[in-house]
Amino acid sequence: MTPVTVLTGFLGSGKTTLLSRLIRHPDMARTAVIANEFGAVGLDHILLESSDENIVELNSGCLCCTIRGDLVVTLEDLLKRRHRGDIMDFERIVIETTGLADPAPILHALMTDTALAGAIRLEGVVTTVDAANGAATLDAHSESVKQAAVADRIVLTKTDLADPDQSDLPNRLRTLNPAAPVLFATHGDIAPARLFDTGLYDPSAKTDAVRAWLDASQHSHAGHSHDPNRHDDSIRAHAFTWSPPVHAVALTLFLEILAEHCGPDLLRLKGVVHLVESPDRPAVIHGVQNVIHPVVWLEAWPD
Repeated sequence: MTPVTVLTGFLGSGKTTLLSRLIRHPDMARTAVIANEFGAVGLDHILLESSDENIVELNSGCLCCTIRGDLVVTLEDLLKRRHRGDIMDFERIVIETTGLADPAPILHALMTDTALAGAIRLEGVVTTVDAANGAATLDAHSESVKQAAVADRIVLTKTDLADPDQSDLPNRLRTLNPAAPVLFATHGDIAPARLFDTGLYDPSAKTDAVRAWLDASQHSHAGHSHDPNRHDDSIRAHAFTWSPPVHAVALTLFLEILAEHCGPDLLRLKGVVHLVESPDRPAVIHGVQNVIHPVVWLEAWPD
């Protein structure tokens, strides 16, 4: 059976950065990545150096595909294509959830769906937590609590922006999930061996709360489609697109205004921007609440 690992974590917690580093590691060759995003415009496939095709082979030797509708259907299609020889014979699957995902229905489907029985096994759950904003996120969003509680490995990210030793966040995470080691990663740099090959996912080793969430999910449908711009009445995605190139100073002012006026309400900012000063290399922008990260660059436009 093909081992499946679920990579989860709240918006802006560093999932894509971690995954981008992992798939470049030699130990992660022959891996299939299934990505899911919250919002009308998908960007993670670009940041993973893929394209918007359903299944694409990456330079690292991995595959990347996107969830189109239902997660179980996507997995079935991926496995059928491997069986037919249409795609490479991958050895593991990593599912990157949207940052707003309640992981319980996803895990329940992977463990119990009859269409997948005998073909896959849920190996583990890796959860990313932002060292700078993690405590506030746990306070404000129940999804982030569930994501941390179900994990086999918790990866504390952005330790270059906040010193975990100076906060109570690691202890809080250990209290929430005593069985999961809390690991540290800066810019997604961590060895795959510390995250994978953890053995069969064991709900009985989790807290009573986790087992209750999984039991309550028995009628849920993993990957259920919904309005991609809406999560609930308090969270909504907005996509901004424009054609003319933007001056760098205008982009800087725009980001400063967003951070100043939205602050904690800006759960996640992600974009690819065409700058006047750099016509051939797109700028990638990231932000979480009041923190706008330095611009990084792609080598070329993906499409």
